[in-house]
Amino acid sequence: MPYPFQIQTRSDYDQQYAKSIEDPIGFWSEIASHFKFSKKWDQVLSWNFKEPRIKWFEGAKLNITENCIDRHLESKMDQPAIIWEANDPLENERIITYKELHQTVCEFAAVLKRHGVQKGDRVCIYMGMIPELVIAMLACARIGAIHNVVFGGFSAQSLIDRIQDAQVSCVISCDGAFRGPKTIELKAIVDEALLQCPTVKTQIVYQRTHSKINMLEGRDFWWHEELTKINSLHSVSTAPEPMDAEDMLFILYTSGSTGKPKGVVHTCAGYMIYACYSFVNVFQYKKKQIHFCTADIGWITGHSYIVYGPLCAGATTLLYEGIPTWPDPGRLWDIIDKFQVNILYTAPTAIRSLMSFGETWFENKKLDSLKVLGSVGEPINEEAWEWYSEHVGHSNCPIVDTWWQTETGGILISNLAGVTPQKPSFATLPLPGIQACLVTDDGQEISEHEIDGFLCIKFPWPGMLRTTYGDHERFRKNYFDRFEDLYFSGDGAKRDENGLYRITGRVDDVLKISGHRIGTAEVENAVNSLEDVTESAVVGYPHPIKGQAIYAFVIYNGTNSNYEQLKAGINEHIQTHIGPIAKADKIQIVKGLPKTRSGKIMRRILRKIACGELHELGDTSTLLDPGVVDEIIANRII
Repeated sequence: MPYPFQIQTRSDYDQQYAKSIEDPIGFWSEIASHFKFSKKWDQVLSWNFKEPRIKWFEGAKLNITENCIDRHLESKMDQPAIIWEANDPLENERIITYKELHQTVCEFAAVLKRHGVQKGDRVCIYMGMIPELVIAMLACARIGAIHNVVFGGFSAQSLIDRIQDAQVSCVISCDGAFRGPKTIELKAIVDEALLQCPTVKTQIVYQRTHSKINMLEGRDFWWHEELTKINSLHSVSTAPEPMDAEDMLFILYTSGSTGKPKGVVHTCAGYMIYACYSFVNVFQYKKKQIHFCTADIGWITGHSYIVYGPLCAGATTLLYEGIPTWPDPGRLWDIIDKFQVNILYTAPTAIRSLMSFGETWFENKKLDSLKVLGSVGEPINEEAWEWYSEHVGHSNCPIVDTWWQTETGGILISNLAGVTPQKPSFATLPLPGIQACLVTDDGQEISEHEIDGFLCIKFPWPGMLRTTYGDHERFRKNYFDRFEDLYFSGDGAKRDENGLYRITGRVDDVLKISGHRIGTAEVENAVNSLEDVTESAVVGYPHPIKGQAIYAFVIYNGTNSNYEQLKAGINEHIQTHIGPIAKADKIQIVKGLPKTRSGKIMRRILRKIACGELHELGDTSTLLDPGVVDEIIANRII
């Protein structure tokens, strides 16, 4: 039986899309009726993009964990909710049924309450890719605490920024994490961060690696010991906290065009409905299928399409602790065959990386359980799309090329697997309820096809962010200031003769490195904090594996003339302040940067140089020192 809101044919898509535009209130009201609410809404939508203010399902009461777990207990009690594959292929997998997930979430929710965590409190989660990360998220949601998951590859300084901004009171962490051949000492990183985070009163630590760690008495507690205390009470049943539809569910920090990461806020009802609706329709999920998303839960993809979307749909979601290339580049294919995975959702970065190892790793791999392939993170190039289709999907699986953002909560533009048309490197059509448009630089909507422009959305959708935490003005400036009465995605796009969208990439100063958004200002702040660096400018350039890579132009006044040592030192500093994902692939030492007479760095010129587009620099005669450009070109790193 298909889901009641599942689109099954192209004509069905056309009808549903038309209805969603003509009567969005009726459309989303019907979708929402299939979820569990303890009190129905008084009003489906109130909104104003000028203020901006967006509210969905006002007056409704619910708890997302009832929709993710409780409502499935009668019919899916013994069905796997989570399948976990360890980093080490020799370690046993774990299978957690919906009944077991319900029990463990209730138990850990009781642990949090015992430590004084209450509705509205902010909880930072900094863990490896283990089931307890999902349990921690759901336990927070169960009691109404607001979770803030931080990617386990981020540094102590990144943790400090996020904990301080959200005024976090409790941290949930691990002693360490396994990732490929590495052991990451997570607890040590948290301890370093907490030296500057006085709001944190409690840290609960899950024992994963059995690394030797320090436990601060009165602040740090072992996960397993706290569960033992709870279970000694014999019966544990943590009732779900009634939440208003617009109460905060989580904060997820993403890089912005200024140095400070911004806390994207998602709320309970709208996010839940859109994550589940988009999951079921884009992937054409069928009951009892195995869904495998390779993202880290520290990113929005993991939130929406490992945790909340699949669990709300009563699906089985596969969680993998390691990386696609360890212990060898056939690891993903082994996992797919081992668990008979039906849906694989991964990033173009991973696809291009696996392409580079050749086809020998497919030997003795069947992959015949696969029904749908997905791509997420950045636009997928046609060569990678074709390779993915031929070698992974055996030219028999539709590929959904999904476009969305941390801010959107779920997929906005994508083909629906096997239902709407696919086209290599095209995200194709917007989902029902998504009023996408292209506009010119002065905000005029472009109606014709075979043209490009700035990608905007004209009408709110339930899964969109509501604000940036503690700074609503930043929310307004980032998304609604550039074009009047439009949500501006920050991306450019082109539309073909059939109205299919192709995303062309960021038009601002935020880079997408391996699918992860990194603000250029954040990297520059890290580089500029080095004692012998006067100034820097960071831009992106195309990279065959990562999609984009970082090219840093650095004014250096130190005495170290060994370039490799200098580059390593700068990257080590970036890693300490942000994380290894933000390290620069190319670092060019320069005497000056191209600036206007008012002192603005002309990053547009630097981007062209980094990309090798040396004949498209435009007029440089008006710069403060035009000779700087010639010197940079002469020493450009190829």
